[in-house]
Amino acid sequence: MFPMGESILQRCESKKLRMTDQRRIIAAVLDESDDHPDVEELHERASANDPRISIATVYRTVKLFEEAGILEKHEFGDGRARYETADRDHHDHLIDLQSGEVIEFVDPEIEALQERIAQKLGFRLKGHRLELYGVPLNQGME
Repeated sequence: MFPMGESILQRCESKKLRMTDQRRIIAAVLDESDDHPDVEELHERASANDPRISIATVYRTVKLFEEAGILEKHEFGDGRARYETADRDHHDHLIDLQSGEVIEFVDPEIEALQERIAQKLGFRLKGHRLELYGVPLNQGME
């Protein structure tokens, strides 16, 4: 567990990871991201800061950060692995199948229902991941 509000760079340093200048740029790009970028998007953003950053470097860096428990990998069914900071407050995801947009949400009713289901089945819930997939309601209704 990391302290809340700790940057990715701080997390890397507390894990004693060797931080090259390129890894620092990738960490900064991840910290600035308010979406769930994939490796190609991270590469595009990082190489805007340093054109020498290769896509292979981005792949190796996110794998390193994931193995260190700093990043969490998500696969939302579109063939692209996406990343977000690990140890964030709990939230679920709604994925727009047309645009690929990932919307984060928390719903107390869903949380309570999952607890009730686990109890009814004789379990104490220790965690879960919920991903909803959909298309906008107004699609094709014009």
